[in-house]
Amino acid sequence: MKKLMTLVLALALVLSLAACGGTGNNTADNTADNTANNTANNTANDAADDADAGDAAFTTVEEGKLIMSTNAAFPPYEMTSDDGGFEGIDVEIAEAIAEKLGLELQIDDMEFTAALEAAQSGMSDMAMAGITINEDRLAVMDFSETYATGIQVVIVKEGSDVTLDNLGEQLIGVQNGTTGWQFCTDDYGDDHVAAFDNGITAVQALLGDQVDCVVIDKGPAEVFVAENPGLTILETEYAVEDYAIGVAKGNTALLDAINGALNELIEDGTVQSIIDKYITAE
Repeated sequence: MKKLMTLVLALALVLSLAACGGTGNNTADNTADNTANNTANNTANDAADDADAGDAAFTTVEEGKLIMSTNAAFPPYEMTSDDGGFEGIDVEIAEAIAEKLGLELQIDDMEFTAALEAAQSGMSDMAMAGITINEDRLAVMDFSETYATGIQVVIVKEGSDVTLDNLGEQLIGVQNGTTGWQFCTDDYGDDHVAAFDNGITAVQALLGDQVDCVVIDKGPAEVFVAENPGLTILETEYAVEDYAIGVAKGNTALLDAINGALNELIEDGTVQSIIDKYITAE
């Protein structure tokens, strides 16, 4: 009887240990499986997040820099400073955008059409030069939100009989490649338009009687008139348009980054304060 009880107890002990062992193995297996699954899921989620971030990331022509192509003969939007640098509305807005994007602004000065082409071809990251949006430019470039309004006006000599009504009878000086040039050629034909590399040379042609008037944006027109006695601006505006930043066609990531920074600068009043600094209300 004693042997039988001993055998029963031994058998019960074996069964008990087996049961405990089974529970332990299942727990370990489940823990390992859960850990592996969680790790795999986390890795997959991280990879997805990285992919999303990669889609949203933007690149620039030169790492760490935001290269702006412009024509620095268009005051007060862009012009050379006394120390040989650049200043103006577009320059300060571009500096603020670059700062928000954590980049160093580099300005490349060239003719207006070359500035547009540089952005189109990827030689610069963006073009800012008092640029307005039209169908021809939309075909080869993408544009940011607008940030300023430009008004095309007519500069004439004091005492001139030139008016908007007889503008088509005159020889009109314009800056090559600008909307002023496009408007005038569309309205009056190439025979009535003389294109110059920049607004300064167009105004010099007016002073030298090579043209009868100059059509250009109001901002630079006011500067040119103030610096050249004997010139005045016709009271009636020739055209009204909005300025925007141009980038290469299809460069959505960079455009989104620029728009994000630009909208913040508009909303917090930075853009308007820059404009007010250079263009005082009359």
